[in-house]
Parts: sequence; structure tokens; C-alpha cells
Amino acid sequence: MVEFFSFISKILSERAPKQIKRRKAMSDYRVEKDALGEVKVPTWALWGAQTQRAVENFPISGIRFPQTFIRAIGLVKYCAAKVNKELGLLDEKKAEAIMEASKEVIEGKLDEHFPLDIFQTGSGTSTNMNANEVIANRACEILGAQRGDKTVVHPNDHVNLGQSSNDVIPACIHISSALALKEKLLPALEKLHKALLEKAKEFDDIVKTGRTHLMDAMPVRLGQEFSGYASQIELAIERINSVLPRLYELALGGTAVGTGINTHPEFGKRIAEALSQETGIPFKETRNHFSAQATMDTAVELSGALKTLAVALYKIANDLRWMNSGPQAGLAEIRLPALQPGSSIMPGKINPVIPEAVIMVSMQVIGNDSVVTLAGASGNFELNVALPVIARNLLESIMILANASEVLVDKCINGIVANKEHMQRLAEQNAILATALTPYIGYDKAAQIVKKAMAENKTIREVVLELGLMKEDELDKVLDIRKMTEGGFVAGVSGGG
Repeated sequence: MVEFFSFISKILSERAPKQIKRRKAMSDYRVEKDALGEVKVPTWALWGAQTQRAVENFPISGIRFPQTFIRAIGLVKYCAAKVNKELGLLDEKKAEAIMEASKEVIEGKLDEHFPLDIFQTGSGTSTNMNANEVIANRACEILGAQRGDKTVVHPNDHVNLGQSSNDVIPACIHISSALALKEKLLPALEKLHKALLEKAKEFDDIVKTGRTHLMDAMPVRLGQEFSGYASQIELAIERINSVLPRLYELALGGTAVGTGINTHPEFGKRIAEALSQETGIPFKETRNHFSAQATMDTAVELSGALKTLAVALYKIANDLRWMNSGPQAGLAEIRLPALQPGSSIMPGKINPVIPEAVIMVSMQVIGNDSVVTLAGASGNFELNVALPVIARNLLESIMILANASEVLVDKCINGIVANKEHMQRLAEQNAILATALTPYIGYDKAAQIVKKAMAENKTIREVVLELGLMKEDELDKVLDIRKMTEGGFVAGVSGGG
């Protein structure tokens, strides 16, 4: 077992940022203390004893919290210090130093000091203490004191005042997700929706063969297909927006078990207001602290909406692959932008790389949702014990969906060219057009015509005229493929055969 952990530590060391590795190589150590005793902490590191123990305890994946989450925890600590100062619970000098240090966390200046693995204590206590220690030590420096001098700024007594990991981490999941949705995903989806609508309009005059079961079906307009894709994205936006009011509810103020022990009765309300001022997002104190800390139902709900979006993107991307297939032996209905050589052995081959990337993103998000669902079910009594993995998977889903949507627009959708003549020719020659004849000659006779046309390699028009079933001018109206895409009875007649 010792050998295993040594091996893992070596791997993690190799994955560490170059700056950190360089500092580790040249650093000495300072001694910090916690409830379990003394701990050696690298001199360069802003974290303290509890973080160092977690570094040593969890050399598992090398996967750290996303920067968006670290930003959220910085916002919480900033606003907590501000509120505690206003409530008269925190000395102004200490509060200002904590706020200044927290601002550096928010701005990403101290990211290298958040080294902890996602796979840690289920409450995320290690990461909350990581933030408390980094901010406390940085605040000490701001006040002219030495790192680790808890008499000046204490990570628990001052930075964590009025808080618990059990309300901070759930709140940060909500805050970071709300920020990522507002700043990344929703704008990307609006952009995608607009691009699809524009293509729907551009392609509205192009009639093609519809397909059900991957088999020929009645004609549709290419623009109608793209309008369907646009609607999928529009509905995805609506689903995500519908979750937001619950995402804006924050657990802060509940402290350890939801009762609000060791915090001011107004803390939850005031910190939510302060966070709203800082972010422009209408955060508010949760309506029930016991629910907010013991469950992560809103995160599960949001993950479900993200999964539904992923399913929509999968469908859209896969359709684009099919329509682009060929170019000589496939459907060849559209041409996607040529972005890179597609084969190391077949010269001139160009593959649909962007749709394929989007499909893989969709797969990952669907997998992430399974993790979030299982993690969401891991609440026992007053606490969920899988918070870090919820945070990681939820934020990853938001970010990769946002990035994939942007790429899909910029490198694929905007550059699609339709092979209009090819699609229209195939649609006009397709035996499935006999469907339009059924109001006039009946289903069975229409089926016979299809069979004869396919057996003799003739068009439906040729067979109908050959059999003398309809007059030529009437048949021309019935077999108008554009009118077939508009619904109803093509020639305005509801029967006759």
C-alpha cells in the first residue's frame, strides 16, 4: 500500500503545474499546527495544516476544483467578512484584510494554492479549510504578519466566522453553477439558437426526402429540419432557465446542521444580498436550510436539464454527420466546412470532426448526470456526503456544453452549404411520393403503384399516367413536392379514389 501511494504521489507531482513543481523543488518548510498536531507545510504555500493533511491524504486523481468554484468560494469569504463587519462581529481591520485576500482568490491570483483533489471528504471540508487557510495567511501578510500567525487572522475564528463547510460548499455549488450558466452556457446556447434559425430561413426553399427509421419518407424542407434543431435548443434554454430560481437559493446561514448555530440570525439573508450585489445574480437565503444542506436536489434537477441538452446536441450533430456523409457514396445533402485532413492513409478524406466532438461531449455530460444523480442520493440525515463530485461534474457539464456549442456554431453551422439540386432531384424521383395519392386512389392502390415503380425503375408519375389513373394536370398538382411539405391535402381534395 505504501508503494502504491508513493506511485500515485509521483504521478500527481508530474501533473502539477510547473510553477508549483519548481517551488517545491527549491522550498523549505514551515511548521503549522491543527487539532492533530504539527504539520510541515511548504514555505511558499499559502495553505495551512489542514490543507496539507488533505494533500497527503487524497493523492487520487489530480483533478482539482474548477476555477469557477474557487471563484465562488472566494466570493463567499469576501461577502462573509463584509457582513460580519457590518454586524459588528469582526474587527474592521481584520475584515478588510480578509476581503482583500478573498478578492485575490476571486480574481484567480491564488489558484495555485488550491491543490486539493476532488476525491476528498464528502462534505468538501478540506476545500473549505483550504480557502480559510489561504485567505487567513494572505490576510496576515497584508497586515504585516507572518503566515500561520493565527493570533492575527484565524482561518476558523475569522475567515470562517458564521459558516460551516456544510453550508459553504452547497452554496458554492449553486453560486458557481449560476455564474457559469450566466456567463458561458446560456449566451452560447442563444448564439447556437440564432445560428440554427438563420440556417432554417436560408434553407427554407430546399425540399428533400424526409426519413423515418433511416428509410425514405415524405418530403420535408431542409429549413424545417433546422427549425426543429433550433426548437430543441430553445426548449433547452427554457429548461435551464426554469431551474434558476431554485439555484439562486443558498444554504448559507444554516451552518453545521441547518439550525444556524454559531451565526447571526440575519447572516444568511445579508450574505445572500451581498452576493447578489457582487454578481448581479438575485441570490437569496434558502427557504429551508435542512433541505438545502441535506439534499442537492436542485443540482440534480439542473444536471437533468443539461443531460437533456446533451441529448439534443447529440441528435443534431448526428443528423449533420448523416447529411454530410459521402461525398460520393453517402447522402451528400450538405457540405460541412473542411477543417483538417481526415485520414492518415486515405488522401483527400475530410471527416465531420466538429459534430463528432460534440457527440463525445454529449456522452460525457450524460455520464456526468449519472454521477450527479447518484451523488445527489447520498444525503444522510443533515448532510450530503458527495458534494465535491457534484460540483466537479456539474461544472464540467456546463463548461464543455458551452464550449461545444460555441465551436458547433463557429466551425460548423455557419459554414454549412446545402446541395440543393441533389436533394430536390432525389425527392422528386422517390416512390414514397405515392403517399400523396392515397386521398384520391386509396392506400392499397397507391402501394401497388410504389411496388411497380420500384420494380420497373420508373417514377410514380410515369406509372400513374401509364395506368391512366389520373389526368396529367391533376397529377402535377398532387405531386408538387413543395406543397407536400405544407401539410393538408396537396390538391385541395379530401377523397376520390
